[in-house]
Amino acid sequence: MNSDILIIINPTARSDRARAALEKIGSLRNARVEPTSAPGDARRIAQRAAAEGCPIIVAAGGDGTINEVVNGIAGSGSALGILPVGTMNVFANELALPSDLDEAWEIIETGATREIDLAQANDQYFVQLAGVGFDAQVVERTTTEFKKAFGPLSYLINAAQVAAEAPPRLFIESEGVTRRGSFVLIGNGRYYGMPIEVFTDASLDDGLLDVIVAKNVGHLDLVRYFTGAVTGMHPEFEDIDYFHTRELRVTSPDAVPVEVDGELAGKLPTTFRIAPHRLRVVVDYS
Repeated sequence: MNSDILIIINPTARSDRARAALEKIGSLRNARVEPTSAPGDARRIAQRAAAEGCPIIVAAGGDGTINEVVNGIAGSGSALGILPVGTMNVFANELALPSDLDEAWEIIETGATREIDLAQANDQYFVQLAGVGFDAQVVERTTTEFKKAFGPLSYLINAAQVAAEAPPRLFIESEGVTRRGSFVLIGNGRYYGMPIEVFTDASLDDGLLDVIVAKNVGHLDLVRYFTGAVTGMHPEFEDIDYFHTRELRVTSPDAVPVEVDGELAGKLPTTFRIAPHRLRVVVDYS
């Protein structure tokens, strides 16, 4: 068995697709597999493998698994491979990777890589996106038990509840300008959630963060923002600020949660910055 490729997978993944893929992944040629058993395991396993000089370390899962692996290998000589078998696979969509497991594995075996930027929320790296306020509040309330009971509807139920509440007061400081908003989205790539280009100007290697500051979070506002995102018109809305920067700081007098790549990452205050060309990722050049 070839130790040049390590696959890190959560054997208790809730996704039916992840469970079905587990047996197949265990039989893949030219790789070794290490399962995780607790939060943080993927990061620790990846960090150890990177220190040992493993050339390709594969995250088999969704964006949360990818985030852990990235935080273990960022800045090392190891490249990230992706087998997108999680519930959400936004970063895999960003890279135009196939959802078919065999096709994704063929790409990893070629070993062709691309250098991309990483973003940071304080000391934590993220690959795709971060949110402050509304979406992080939804993530915070959507427990494992709630997801098991209601599936994808769990996010919509909690989103409706959060939208009915008074939004937090956010202050966004960047390049000498202070903006006010009710929630903030920070993108490294174009996509947010489902494959909709929320960050219309974003690129994974442009050395910039794309930032959206929304001033309202009522039910009708959220419907309008969603419709605007689908049509690409949301940057033109008067209650949306869309700008690019290398660094911003978000503060609030309220206790406001932060999420990165769909996982909670503490509370404000948070400084977001870009780390240019900090990661090599295996991609398809065919």
